[in-house]
Parts: sequence; structure tokens; C-alpha cells
Amino acid sequence: MTDTTVAGTRAAARLDRLPGSRWHRRLTLTVGIGAFFDLYEIFLGGVLAAVLAEQWHLGHTAKSWVIAAGFLGMFVGANVLSVLADRLGRRRMFLVNLGAYSLFSLLSAFAPDLGSLLVLRFLAGLGLGAELVLVDTYLAEFLPRAVRGRYVAYAYTFGFVGVPVAALLGARLVAAHQVLGLAGWRWLLIAGALGAVFIQLMRSRLPESPRWLTVQGRDAEAERIVGDIEERVARETGGTLPSVPETDSVPERRVPLGEMFRGDLRRRTLMWWVFQVLQTVGYYGFGSLAPVVLTAKGYTVTDSLLYAALGFSGYPIGAALSIPLIDRIERRTLIIASALGIAACGLAFGFAAAPWAIVAFGFLLTVCSNVFSNAFHVYQTEIFPTGLRSSAIGIAYSLSRLTSVVLPFVALSVLTDIGAVGVFTGSAVLMVLLCLDVALFGPRATGRSLERI
Repeated sequence: MTDTTVAGTRAAARLDRLPGSRWHRRLTLTVGIGAFFDLYEIFLGGVLAAVLAEQWHLGHTAKSWVIAAGFLGMFVGANVLSVLADRLGRRRMFLVNLGAYSLFSLLSAFAPDLGSLLVLRFLAGLGLGAELVLVDTYLAEFLPRAVRGRYVAYAYTFGFVGVPVAALLGARLVAAHQVLGLAGWRWLLIAGALGAVFIQLMRSRLPESPRWLTVQGRDAEAERIVGDIEERVARETGGTLPSVPETDSVPERRVPLGEMFRGDLRRRTLMWWVFQVLQTVGYYGFGSLAPVVLTAKGYTVTDSLLYAALGFSGYPIGAALSIPLIDRIERRTLIIASALGIAACGLAFGFAAAPWAIVAFGFLLTVCSNVFSNAFHVYQTEIFPTGLRSSAIGIAYSLSRLTSVVLPFVALSVLTDIGAVGVFTGSAVLMVLLCLDVALFGPRATGRSLERI
């Protein structure tokens, strides 16, 4: 074993044995709150499609493109920026992705026509494409294994608290028609851009991942960062840190991208590709299509946005509910149970006609969705090695975004021809297939070190 691999294994063991501290919680908040913008964009696509269909007299295909444009950008961004994060560093890509999103989201707010809006939404999505990949990768490489699942769940809870707030804000802005001379929907784009700038300023002092640095052979930098973290944690916890255990974990190394398709990693890669395609329909389909589905049920745009906003309140509650569960229940089991909940609640939402039933089943669906989401976001960081963690997650994640591009065209056609019941029946069938995929091919991960997994 070389000096570099010894240093890398020891740095990982030093990070893993630390107790959870205020430093870890601040890091989790600073990184995790960026997750808000991913779901905000999903919510925004459905709002823009519903509002602009009236204001710009959009047809079926144009509405589909309003939803799909951002996802197409996310597909490209997830592939490019996640691979660059394995080559150039996690921190550097953090500073690129939300900066690009903020710029193009702000420009989108002043788009004069549909063509300009679609191009700018694509570019904004490109910047945002790797956000969740970077959140997952970065936190997994810093957090001690004993609290890794729980703290990542905290991160997404912070991020998703803003979603129902944004949805309610969106309903009010759209109802107001104009604020300070600008249409209400344009203010939603401005709010996203300004919020992203604020998060970028919070992130500007983040350290680079020591695990990534050791894979790159930059042991001195990794040593300095780990030593600084240990000093901070010792000061905050007021006690002696646990001793560094001897480890027999396989040391991390730089891994060629092609390694994803060799040996045991090939099975994990293919399993996760299938998972990402299927989960898109159940998880993202509701967030992006709910306002359009409700207008198809006969509700006004304003009422549809209000009911969707009330349903979206389940996102932070589901994320919070996952916190006590995620380190106690094996990840695979939690993913499967919550996916079945999504399927059942989605079917009930499709059949619902009364406003109380629409809100109730929408709420339950989003609760299940974020137990599911938090479990799989932790799980995906654990099944790939540091040398290609960001690339492997990002490429698989990009398939979910590509599916999201196709989804509105298929789902809106089914909605027109069969109705909401047809849309959510198809979604339920795909979620059952997802459960089989994870049960048959997913490895065990809960409570194990990243290097051992």
C-alpha cells in the first residue's frame, strides 16, 4: 500500500470516528439548503406551464416544453458538472453551478417570448443539474458514518421547508397578476435567482473534501483540513476525541470512469440507472405536473396552485419524518416501503375529486416522497467509491432528468386521453418495478463506512 493510500484511508477513518458537532450541523445547513432550488425548479415548471397557457395562449406541445426545458438543461448539467467535480473538486463545482443558475434564472424573468424563455430555462437548468449530486457527495465525504444518514436527512429537510412556502408565494403572486409593473410569474424567477446568490455567499468558505484530495494525491491539504476539523470538533464538544481505529477498509484511489462498468460496480451502476429512470415518474412527476393535473380536473389556475401548495407541505414533513428512521432501518427497506406509499397515494390522488381529498392525498404522497428521497440520496453516495462517486451518481441522476424531459409529453397526452387516473396508475406500476430493482440488486449500506461498502 502506498503512502498516499495509507494517508487516504487514515483521513477517512479520522473523519468517520468524530462525534456529530455544531461544525457538522453548520456544514449540513450550508450545503443542504441548496437542495431547495432543485425542487423549486420542479414546482416552477408546472406553475409556468399553467400560467403561460392562459397568458401566452400555449398549446399542448408548448406547455410540455415549458416544463421540459429546465429538465433538459439539468440532464446536460448533471453529466458535465458531476464528472468535473471528480476531476476538479467538489468545492469548485459548488461555486459554478448555483452561480450559473442564478444568472440565467434572473435573465429568464425578463424573457420577452416563449423561445427566449425556453433557452434561458435550459441554461438555468444546466447550472442546477449537479446541485443534488454535489450536496449528496460532499456531505457523505465529510459526515461521520454514525450520523451520515440522519444529517443528510436534516439537510434535505432544511431545503424542502422552502417548497410549500414558495408554492404559496407563487399562488399569491400569480393571483396578483402584476407586482411593481412585472407579471407575478416573473417574480418567481427573480426570487429563485436572488436566493441562489445568497446561498453561494454562504458556501464561499467551504473546505474541499479531504477524501477527494487524498484520491488526487494532495495529502498535505487533506491533512490540514482534517486537523482543522478535529480541532473545531474537540473545542465544540469539550472532550477528548475518540482514538482513530485501525482499519482494514480498501483504500480509495483515483478510478477511471470505465470502472463503473466492471466487476461488482457494473451491477450497481445498472441497478441505479434503472432506479433513476423509474423514480422520476413517481417523485418528480407529481411536483412538476400537479398544477396541470388539477386544471385538467376543472379547477382554476389559482385554486390549482393553492391545492398544490397545501399538498407540497408534506415535503418538509416527510423529510423530517425520515430523520429518526434513516439510520435505524436498512436503506433498501426504507426506499421500498416509501416507494409503495408513493404508488398508493398517487392512485388515490388520481381518483380524488373533492378538494379535501386532493389536498389530503397530495399531502400524504409528498410525505412518502421525501422519506423515499432522503433514503435514496444517502444510499447513492454509499454504493460508489470516492474516485468516481460524483460521476457515477451524476450520470445516473442525469437519466432521471432526461426522463423528466420526456415525462410531460407522455403524461400530458395520457392526461388528455385517459385522465388523471391513467397518469397515476402508470406511475404506480413503475414504482413497483423500482422496488423489485432495489430488492434484487441493491447492496446493504446502513451503518457501514464508505470505504468498506
